[in-house]
Amino acid sequence: MYQLPIRYSVCAVMPSTSAPRIALAPSTAPSWMADAVIAGGGEIVSLADAEGLIWGAPRTPDALEEILKDADHIKWVQLPFAGIENFMHLIDDDRLWTCGKGVYAEPVAEMALALMLAGMRGINSYARQATWSGPRGRNLHEAHITILGGGGITESLVRMLAPFECHITVVRNRVAEMDGVDEVLESDRLIDALTGADVVVLALALTPETEGIISRAELEAMQDHAWIINVARGKHIVTDDLVWALENNIIGGAGLDVTEPEPLPDGHPLWSLNNCIITPHVGNTPAMAVPLLSERITENVRHWADGEDLIGPVFVDLGY
Repeated sequence: MYQLPIRYSVCAVMPSTSAPRIALAPSTAPSWMADAVIAGGGEIVSLADAEGLIWGAPRTPDALEEILKDADHIKWVQLPFAGIENFMHLIDDDRLWTCGKGVYAEPVAEMALALMLAGMRGINSYARQATWSGPRGRNLHEAHITILGGGGITESLVRMLAPFECHITVVRNRVAEMDGVDEVLESDRLIDALTGADVVVLALALTPETEGIISRAELEAMQDHAWIINVARGKHIVTDDLVWALENNIIGGAGLDVTEPEPLPDGHPLWSLNNCIITPHVGNTPAMAVPLLSERITENVRHWADGEDLIGPVFVDLGY
C-alpha cells in the first residue's frame, strides 16, 4: 500500500575543507534563506560556483529543471516542502536531494488535534447556528484513533494525544514499535484499522500507492460517528466518495486542511455540508514555517560542511 516514512539520511557526504558554497534560487528566494545558510557556516555564491542549491519556490519545478540542466556541479539540492510530488520527475541518484520532511510536524499535528476536537465536540455545527441548539458531540478522551503514516507528524500527534488517554493504532508499511502507540498494523490491514476507529487521521506521504487510499469502500468500513481528518494531501481521499459519505451520514464528519482540488472551488458541495470543516491548507503557515525551515537549512549546511548525513533525504525508490 504505502511506504514507511524515513526521517534521516543514510547518504554521507565528503567533508568540505572550506565554507560550503551554496546558491539560492530562484531570484525570488527569500533573504532569510541566505541568513540560514550563513548561520550554518556556508557562503552564498552564484549558481556557477555552487556545490549546493537551496530552492525557494515549491510550486515551480519547471524552473528548477531548467537550472539543473547544465549544472552537474550542483551535488545537493534542498527543497522547501515535505511534499515533493511536484519534483519527483527531477529526482534521481546523481545528486543528494533533501526536503522539509519532519520540519513541520509540530504545527501540522497541532492542526490535526484541533480538527479532531472541533469535529468530535460538534464545534463545526455550533459555529453555523444562528440560535441556541441542542447538545451533541463525543469525547476525544479514551477514543480510538487510527493514524495512517508513521512519520514525524504522527510522532508529534501521538505525544499530543497522551493526556487524552486514547487507544492509538498506526497503519504503516513496515511494522515497528512506536512510543505511545497501542498497535501498529501493516498497510494491508487498513480496513481492520478503520472499522473500530472514532477518528481516522491521514498523515502520510503522497505517492502513487497512497493516492485515493480512502475511497467509498474505506469510508463504508468506518463507524457512522467517526471523523476523518486529513492534514496530508487532498489526493489521499476520493473527493466524490467523501461527499457521498458525508451527505448520507455514512461517517460522522470530515476535517480537511487539504482538499482535491485545491484550492477548493467556490460552490463545491463540501462547503455546504454541516459535517465538514475546511481550513485552507494552513496546518503550517508562513509564520510557522520560516523559523522551522531556516533551522533545517542551517543544520544541513553544517552537516554538509562536516561530511555528516543530511536530514530529510528524498529516497528515489520510495517516492518521498
